[in-house]
Amino acid sequence: MAQIPTYDLNDGTTIPAIGFGTYPLRGEAGTTSILGALEAGYRLVDTAVNYENEFEVGEALRRSGLPRDEVLVASKIPGRHHRYDDAIASVRASLDRLGLEHTDLHLIHWPNPSQGHYVEAWRALVQLQKDGLVRSIGVSNFTEEHLTRIIDDTGVTPAVNQVELHPRFPQEALRAVHERLGIRTEAWSPMGKRRAPLDEDAVTAPAEAYGVTPGQVILRWHVQLGSLPIPKSGDPARQAQNLDVFGFELTDQEMAAISGLAEPDGRLFGGDPDTHEEM
Repeated sequence: MAQIPTYDLNDGTTIPAIGFGTYPLRGEAGTTSILGALEAGYRLVDTAVNYENEFEVGEALRRSGLPRDEVLVASKIPGRHHRYDDAIASVRASLDRLGLEHTDLHLIHWPNPSQGHYVEAWRALVQLQKDGLVRSIGVSNFTEEHLTRIIDDTGVTPAVNQVELHPRFPQEALRAVHERLGIRTEAWSPMGKRRAPLDEDAVTAPAEAYGVTPGQVILRWHVQLGSLPIPKSGDPARQAQNLDVFGFELTDQEMAAISGLAEPDGRLFGGDPDTHEEM
């Protein structure tokens, strides 16, 4: 089983350098897929209220027989729960569905700036962390402006910002902001879904050179950027493959070539955090 390196977060905790995304794994088949990921060696599992599969994640963890402190479970507060009391209730409800006493990482799913309540949700997470219901707190899809607002308001910097990040959209400017603030970058859709550059020379050449798959090359690119990817797959062979990215290294030129696949707006669906609303 692959030994996964870890990152130190700004709150003194650690997190695996690669995680398992669970959207849209649901029902018994979803539980089986998540259990398979745990058996393959994943120790960070990412869910959300809006994925409607927190029960499945908790059930997979129970069936795995793994000690609770060996697996990090992350969930997210949806837009409709941003007001302070709603955010507190949202996390408690997530814990009920997961069947857990605490989550290891809890994020605000989207800032939804037109609603204007994400600062309240952040205050709630700060309190929940103090209360021991959440180990680490972070955000998802936040821009520099959103980050600055919550840090200025509370004095607490998110441990993680989970954002869209893949070779078509490498988020260079935002990664620099994270670096400056001491925030770990986490990547959703790390391959780029339907736009994954699996047949681009920048990806296929190193895959051939190192005897790995194009997908492994892209995940290795994330690792070397310091981005924490959370690939999702229901296929056991692919799950194992996605974890096995620590036995080879891309050169600076190969890294630059993959980053060079960036497009002016390479977003998958126009999910601009300044305008996209997800309730």
